[in-house]
Amino acid sequence: MPLLKTLSLQTKLSHQLWSRFLSALFLGFFCIVFVGCGGGDSGGSGSGTTPNPPPTPPPAVTSPAITAQPASQSVTVGSAATFSVTATGTAPFTYQWRKNGAAISGATTSSYRIAATSTTDNGATFSVVVSNSAGSITSSVATLSVNPATGPGAVITTQPSDCTVAIGQTATFTVTASGTPAPTFAWQRSSDGITWTPISGATSATYSFTSALSDDSALFRAVATNSTNTAYSEAAAIYVFPPTGNANGHFAVPAEARAEDVSTPDHVVGTGTPESCTADAFIAAVALGGKITFNGGAQPFTILLNRPAKVFNNKPNVVIDGGGLVTLSGGGTTRILYMNTCDSNQVWTTSHCQDQETPHLTVQNLTFIDGSSKSETAYDGGGAIWVRGGRFKIVNCRFLANVCADLGPDVGGAAVRVFSQYQGLPVYVVNSTFGGSSTYGNVGSNGGGISSIGVSWAIYNSVFSYNRAIGNGGNSVVNGTQVGNGGSGGAIYMDGNTMTLSLYGTLIEENTVNMHGSAIFFITNNHDGTVHIEDSVIRNNHGGSWYTLPGISMHSDTRQEIINSTVQ
Repeated sequence: MPLLKTLSLQTKLSHQLWSRFLSALFLGFFCIVFVGCGGGDSGGSGSGTTPNPPPTPPPAVTSPAITAQPASQSVTVGSAATFSVTATGTAPFTYQWRKNGAAISGATTSSYRIAATSTTDNGATFSVVVSNSAGSITSSVATLSVNPATGPGAVITTQPSDCTVAIGQTATFTVTASGTPAPTFAWQRSSDGITWTPISGATSATYSFTSALSDDSALFRAVATNSTNTAYSEAAAIYVFPPTGNANGHFAVPAEARAEDVSTPDHVVGTGTPESCTADAFIAAVALGGKITFNGGAQPFTILLNRPAKVFNNKPNVVIDGGGLVTLSGGGTTRILYMNTCDSNQVWTTSHCQDQETPHLTVQNLTFIDGSSKSETAYDGGGAIWVRGGRFKIVNCRFLANVCADLGPDVGGAAVRVFSQYQGLPVYVVNSTFGGSSTYGNVGSNGGGISSIGVSWAIYNSVFSYNRAIGNGGNSVVNGTQVGNGGSGGAIYMDGNTMTLSLYGTLIEENTVNMHGSAIFFITNNHDGTVHIEDSVIRNNHGGSWYTLPGISMHSDTRQEIINSTVQ
């Protein structure tokens, strides 16, 4: 082909190719066919070289977008927690996790893991900043909840015990509980065991407070709570006893009437805990005689008897000292203490048992409660204590809610009954309380507090209140036969021959009878008796008739010695 024609054809082809290229570029794609412009094979048929294409444009860069936000976590303390994020956009990404808004060192991947959570992590917030070359974005906030370890629910393992205290003493209730997590505590109070009221500030395993008489018989329970459940303890009662003795009585007490020295005891009941001070141990100690003390710990406690403790007559001295902490209870079914020099079962040592010098029995710093002689037939009366012969002394004691038979002539001494003392010497009662409140009055046919036949009493700085003689018909004798069913001597009942009642610094009030002597019934059959009242108060006793003085029934020829006292 001629050269000019060949060039013209190449040029024409070139214009066509460029036109197609531009059209393809306009349409978003192209197809390039290059025809050589010479310099090719000289022997070829006219094909030429292909020109270089233009450079490819870089891809567009897009900023990150979060497609999966970190999720809030709830875990048990000590376990792991993991937060993660998913982002789209142009890679590569960088990550920075934050806790409560502050960057976490080293937390620079798409997930953040806490290997072992702690309680300090509870409520913390976590977020992450995702970045690339086009920008950054912050995730939403995720919250970490760290829960206490779950495990066994709260269980009461040691129940609170009843508490016995005197007015003004500290009452203490204690509970223990198990569970995971460890339970918290709260205390509640009730008057009926049905409705319970939370006690403000009582949030530990031990609850203590100073007792008042109004607290008597209140109920308390503990509430133990953990994350699993709530457990309630059994109810424990508080018994608030009246104080011993008359706070306004200050009469000097003779030496022989005072408390005995027990600094070197012969027998110690208990080994340091209330549980070790058993009824059997106490009864055994009384049988052995000598000086008896208790080791039951520093808090008041009660020994519940199912039979009386009995003194043996060949033991010359028996001293029982409760240290102000011990309560002896008959549980409403049994007498508590018994001494009888004429009972051969307790060793009959002389033929003149009614006038036997020993044993000398002293009870001191004790509380006698809920004694009952109602089941006794041979030796009636004396719900708490029954004594015949030897010598007997009561010092710093309480006699509360003791009972004897409800009906019967000369049956009496709901708290204490005494027959005869060596050579007519008196029974001493010092700084002691019989009753003391409406809850704890002693009740029997005669002599709500004490009763005796042919016995003298010397009573110092003591209280007799709220005791009752509930028999009826009196104690008359008709044709040589005693008739009637008692009802005399609300506080004190004394019958017999040649005897003396001496009251010093003593209060007798709020006692009640059905027949005679709302405070004192004092009858000497041989008309040889003396009532001596000094620095004492007898008032507001109720019921009955045949009064020689207010509250006192006695023969008009009974010697009366009233010194600096109130009798009304």
